[in-house]
Amino acid sequence: MTEHYSVLLIIMPFLSGLLISIFGWYDQKKCYAIAILCLFLSIIISISLLLAVMQNGEPVQYRIGGWAPPWGIAYHVDYLNGIVLVVISLTSFLNLAGARKVIEKEFSDRIGAFYTLYILFTTGLLGMVVTGDAFNLYVLLEITSLTGYALIGFGVNRAPLSALNYLLMGTIGASFYLLGVGYLYMGTGSLNMADIAHLLPAIYHSRTVMFAFLLILCGLFVKMALFPLHGWLPNAYSDAPSISSGLIAPLTTKVMVYVMIRMVLTVFTPAFSFSFAALNSTMVWVAVIGILSGSMLALFQTRLKRMITYVIVTEIGYMVGGFWLGTRDGMTGAILHIVNDAMMTLCLFLSITLISYKIKGDRFSDFRGIFRKMPVTMTAFVVAALSIIGVPPTCGFFSKWYLISGGIAAGHYGFIAALLFSSLVNAVLFFRVIEIGYFEPFSDHGANSGHVPEVRMDEAPVSMLMPLMITAAMLIVLGIFSGDIVTRAIQFAIPASII
Repeated sequence: MTEHYSVLLIIMPFLSGLLISIFGWYDQKKCYAIAILCLFLSIIISISLLLAVMQNGEPVQYRIGGWAPPWGIAYHVDYLNGIVLVVISLTSFLNLAGARKVIEKEFSDRIGAFYTLYILFTTGLLGMVVTGDAFNLYVLLEITSLTGYALIGFGVNRAPLSALNYLLMGTIGASFYLLGVGYLYMGTGSLNMADIAHLLPAIYHSRTVMFAFLLILCGLFVKMALFPLHGWLPNAYSDAPSISSGLIAPLTTKVMVYVMIRMVLTVFTPAFSFSFAALNSTMVWVAVIGILSGSMLALFQTRLKRMITYVIVTEIGYMVGGFWLGTRDGMTGAILHIVNDAMMTLCLFLSITLISYKIKGDRFSDFRGIFRKMPVTMTAFVVAALSIIGVPPTCGFFSKWYLISGGIAAGHYGFIAALLFSSLVNAVLFFRVIEIGYFEPFSDHGANSGHVPEVRMDEAPVSMLMPLMITAAMLIVLGIFSGDIVTRAIQFAIPASII
């Protein structure tokens, strides 16, 4: 039965999206129940697939329609994407569980449409991760992108314009990827990733292969917003509704980093990527520039959501740079950071969703006295902030430890310096917010009169707080069990040839 889980993971949410769309016309109350049940089942299936891979030591494969690859589309779950599947399912579930009241309040006339887009976006991400076909990945990438544009466009004010800019840049990135796949097909006559990897060594010296490699990477760098191709991300994530940002921000860039790792390690293989192409040194320096630039740009922001978007740009530099170090510790840190950063970003955006639900703003000046008004929410925010900074025992410390170890092994001290500098800047960024929220009075009137008015605790409902607290607790649990995650799963996702 397990071999059918991979296709069930895609079919179930796809049909659920259709069902939600139908119910949205005449009984919107059932839309949430269908969506949350679908995502809960996705978590169970994802965990089952990962456990099956860990127990058997072999990938779980499924042939669509019974057609054997390379002619048919194959779904393939191994240690690498098994981890990412769990992250996607869990993040989507927790974000939706914590924002039901926000959705009902902000999209009361479009609930069916919103839940449909939410589920289809998750379906696209799951499909991109599980597929073993390079062209099928593009199709699922487009499903993810189109639904993502719409989720961002649900916002007000500048959100539709930001969604349009995202659409234009996203289309360019997807086009580069598709052109690269086209050149791969020209050179190999195949679209199956495993088959391409088998055929490529004979034509490594071909310009067609090199051009395909560069086109695919360029497309993925646009989609993951690697600096300086990040221009679409700050506006898109900061102008989108908080519930949309809480889904898209933790997952989109991380899944694109996964796709880069998959293409480099599985399709082109390390022998080509780190030897014939020899881009690793250049890519690490690009990542260093991205880390430094994202950190500095974050310092100039006055809105919390926009500040976090630049932190995301920095985190992308962590993962890309760590992977292209070409060392085992560097790749371990990059893969572990996919998991950790998704959870950290989710915790931050869930906090913002709850805060916006109560105080209707995300400017730093809006946060005065927020610790007295929403102590539980801000406790979770502080845990996420400490993890982003890299304070043990939170999970952010351990992925940074592996990244720094990878930098030492590679002798790339510029990357190490960038990581340390970014951690210091993150401390400044988040403690600035904490200082305003904890020490500054709740109102200007109170500050001018020298009297701090009494602030009553006014937390979000428990149904919204529980997913946030679970996410915050997971940041510590992931940190404590980072060693087990690495030794039982991530190490097997990295080829033995990588030292």
